Amino acid sequence: MGKRRGFVQMAILQLLNIRKMHGYQIMKELEERSNGLYSASAGTIYPALQELMDKGFIDSTVKKDKKVYTLNEAGEMKVRDWREAETDDFWEHWREHVEWRQSDEAKLLKSEMNQFEHQLRKAMKAVRQQPKRAPELIDFLQEATKRLQNF
Repeated sequence: MGKRRGFVQMAILQLLNIRKMHGYQIMKELEERSNGLYSASAGTIYPALQELMDKGFIDSTVKKDKKVYTLNEAGEMKVRDWREAETDDFWEHWREHVEWRQSDEAKLLKSEMNQFEHQLRKAMKAVRQQPKRAPELIDFLQEATKRLQNF
């Protein structure tokens, strides 16, 4: 699971481990468990549900014109594996994650990362035009990587 979408998928698995639900119930439950800080959209939840079905972790049935999702054996194992690997409560971890994503620091870091990626693409384009500058960019990236590893 990708990091960002994987966290939402794990939250969905945690919810379905409690009871079967349809998509709207999942959206409301995630919002409630984040103390209102996370507002799930259909554009996030339904693709995550489809991916979980594609991976074989959940099943669905249609009841009263609504698709109801249930955790299957593979999904139960995924939840169990997470519980064995983590020491803290998932929902406490969920709230902390959502609170962090809403923080000014997280927003500033995301903005800086977007600017960094933009400048890196420009630098790579410059290297394609002037290949002799490749070692300079490689050195810069290696130094930045070392600094991050020591952070």
